[in-house]
Amino acid sequence: MPENICWQLTEETGGGACGFNSICRQDEKGPTTCECPKNYIFIDPNDERKGCKQNFLPQSCDEASPETDLFGFQVMLNTDWPNGDYEHFQPVTEEWCKKICLSDCFCALAIYDGSRSDCWKKGIPLSNGRVDLGVGWTSLVKIRLHNSTWRLPAIPDAKMRHTSNLVHIGSVLVLLITYLVVAMITYLVVSRIYSRKAKVIDLYPVNLKCFTYVELKQATNGFKEELGRGAFATVFKGVLACDKGKVVAVKRLDTVVRENDWEFKAEVGAIGGTNHRNLVKLQGFCNEGQHRILVYEFMSNGSLASFLFGEVRPTWYQRRLIALGTARGLLYLHEECSSQIIHCDIKPQNILLDDSYTARIADFGVAKLLKTDQTRTTTRIRGTKGYVAPEWYKSLPVTVKADVYSYGVLLLEIIFCRKNFEAEAEDDDQMILADWAYNCYKQQKLHLLLQNDDDEAKDDIKAVEKSVMIAFWCIQEDPSMRPTMKTVTQMLEGVVEVSVPQNPSSLYAI
Repeated sequence: MPENICWQLTEETGGGACGFNSICRQDEKGPTTCECPKNYIFIDPNDERKGCKQNFLPQSCDEASPETDLFGFQVMLNTDWPNGDYEHFQPVTEEWCKKICLSDCFCALAIYDGSRSDCWKKGIPLSNGRVDLGVGWTSLVKIRLHNSTWRLPAIPDAKMRHTSNLVHIGSVLVLLITYLVVAMITYLVVSRIYSRKAKVIDLYPVNLKCFTYVELKQATNGFKEELGRGAFATVFKGVLACDKGKVVAVKRLDTVVRENDWEFKAEVGAIGGTNHRNLVKLQGFCNEGQHRILVYEFMSNGSLASFLFGEVRPTWYQRRLIALGTARGLLYLHEECSSQIIHCDIKPQNILLDDSYTARIADFGVAKLLKTDQTRTTTRIRGTKGYVAPEWYKSLPVTVKADVYSYGVLLLEIIFCRKNFEAEAEDDDQMILADWAYNCYKQQKLHLLLQNDDDEAKDDIKAVEKSVMIAFWCIQEDPSMRPTMKTVTQMLEGVVEVSVPQNPSSLYAI
C-alpha cells in the first residue's frame, strides 16, 4: 500500500484514485475517502470509486441564451485536479477568471493562482481530483445556483394540493424577485470592478508567457552574454530550458531609470498583440518586483547598423530587400494592426536581421499607441537625435508621418551604407548625408556616393536614383508633403511613380 493513494494513482488522462469528477482525500494516518464537489453526486453510491456526476442541468451552449447568470462557483481551497486544462490566461484577476469560465459552456472548473495571476480552464470530466495541503491556488467549481432538477412531491388531497400550489407560486415569485435584485446588484458591482481592471488586463496580451526572474537569470547564465545596450536597457542572449533549448534575446530594463515602468508597459502593450514577418516577435515578459524584462525571438544576424556600417558592405540586392521589408513593417504598424502605432524610434540599431537577412523592426520602448479615433498625439520628444522629425522640436501634433521622416533618413543610410551624420567626413559638404545626396542628385552625380560600392549598385543607377527620390519625399519638413508608408511601399515596389522631390530640410541634424 503506497503512503498516499491519492497521489500514487494519478493518471495522465484517467480519473485517478476515485474516478472522474471526484475528490480523493487521505488524512494523515487515516483512511482514504472519496468525495464529490458541491451539487455533484456519486455515480454508484455503493462504489464511490466509480466517480461523480453533475446533479444539475449543465450550462447551455446556445449563444442566444448562454445562462451565465444561472451559474456560480463553489470555492475550494487545498484542492487540485491536475492535468486536463485546455486554456490558460495570465496575468488576470480572480474575478476575470470566473467571468471567462462562466462565458464558456465547456468550462466546468477554473483554477486561479493568485501568486502569479494565472487562470486555467478545465472541462468535464475532471481528472485526478485530490486534497493537497500544499496547493496554493484556488479551485472554482462551476455549479448551477438553483438546481432545476428539484421537484415538489405529489400531494394527494385536492384541498391541500390547491393550498400547496398557492404557496408554491408565492415562493417562486419571492425567489424570482430576490434573484433579480441579487443579479442586478452583482452586475453593477462586477461591471465597476471590470471597468477599473480592464486596462491592466488588456495591457498584457494572453498569448505572452510570463517568466519569473529566476527563470530568465538561469536562461542567460546570470545575464552574462551581452548582445547590445541602449539608453534604458541591455539585451542578453538566453536559452530557455523550458522550451527545448530555444535561443532568445532577453531585454533587461535598467532598474535605476525612473521611467522604466512606463517604457515597459509601452513595449509590451505595443508589440504583444502584433504579428507580422517584418516585426520581431515578443515571446514573453517578467514583471516581478523591480524587474522589468522582455523576451524576444533571437535574431541571428544582429542589427542593421552592424550590417550596413561594417567592413563588408551588403549587396545592393540585399539593401533593397531590407528597405522594402522595413517599409512593410511600418505600414503594418500604421494601418493594419488593431491599434495604430507610431514607433517613434526608427533607426538602424532598431532594425534586426533574421537567418535569411529579412528586416525585422524591434524596440518598441518609446512607441506611442493611438486610439481608433485618434490620429495624432502631443507629448515630449521621443526618438534618437538625427532621426527625429522637425515637428517634435516645434511641439506640434505628431502623427505617423514622424515615422515616415525617420524612415527617409534610414533609407538614405541603407542606399549608401553611410551614417546620416559623420563629423569626420573629408569635406564639410559631406557631413550631412541628406545634403550631400541631394546636391549629387541635382548634379546627376549619385555615383560619387557609390565609389566603394559593388558593381551591382553602380550598374543600377536608375534604381538608386529612384530610391533616393523616395527618401527625399519622406524627409520633407512639412509632414503633409510626406507620403504615407503605404505609398512609400508602393513606390518601392514600382506600383506608384515617383515624382521629382523638393529640396528637403536638414533640420533632422539639429
